[in-house]
Amino acid sequence: MRTTKSRCTRSSGNVFTDLGLPDADERTLKAQLAIQIRHFIEQKDWTQAEAAIAVGLDQPKISSLLRGRLAGFSIDRLFRILNRLGHRIEVKISRCETSPENATTQIKVA
Repeated sequence: MRTTKSRCTRSSGNVFTDLGLPDADERTLKAQLAIQIRHFIEQKDWTQAEAAIAVGLDQPKISSLLRGRLAGFSIDRLFRILNRLGHRIEVKISRCETSPENATTQIKVA
């Protein structure tokens, strides 16, 4: 029997960085916002058509959003969708400075 050795690489904590994709932090933020949007739509038990009407998009755009196809969605647009779903968004920037390598962006749902 032949054995092979596996090589493991520790994750950076950002899958988009690990995949070498550009704008990894932005992609992560957009994904986190989309997850929250999906969660709020599911909580309301809405169809995609109902969600589309509520947020002012067409159903195919809602479908893309809920499936994580976020190329056509800016962070600002995702914020507006969350507002249209009835949620307030607060952006908080820390006063203390850190090195760029240690700076992070987080989504916290209160």
